[in-house]
Amino acid sequence: MQWAGLIAAGVPVLDVAAGGGRHSRFFADRGHGVTALDRDASALAAHSDIEIVQADLEDGSPWPLRGRTFGAVIVANYLHRPLFPALLDALAPGGVLLYETFMAGNERFGRPSNPAFLLKDGELLELARGRLSVTAYEARMISEPRMAMVQRIAARRS
Repeated sequence: MQWAGLIAAGVPVLDVAAGGGRHSRFFADRGHGVTALDRDASALAAHSDIEIVQADLEDGSPWPLRGRTFGAVIVANYLHRPLFPALLDALAPGGVLLYETFMAGNERFGRPSNPAFLLKDGELLELARGRLSVTAYEARMISEPRMAMVQRIAARRS
């Protein structure tokens, strides 16, 4: 939400691994057309203003939104590295990537603790390098909603 102002008014937004739909609802309330992508999007079924795409992103199936682009791609608390190319391809020119998830060091605070589900130091910066213009980046410990180690990036496709 801190970087929502970077996203142009009215552009379509993709919420990846949308879960309960907190970000989908936030952007829909701001007037964006929102596509919520998750393997279980039942939490958003009552929101007719949000397009729901139900897909398992980790079963090896092709990217379900091939050829579609968005003015913003939002990913929170989710990491499946094989999706990185599809996420970048889904960004329209001028589109904004807002990504936040757990990083190495989080194992001190609980789950996730498996290194496969924790970003390596600077990994989001590496994802953006040469492809996106980084507006903001953080790698830090947070205390709310609970203690955790996270990386966050806000970056724009030229």
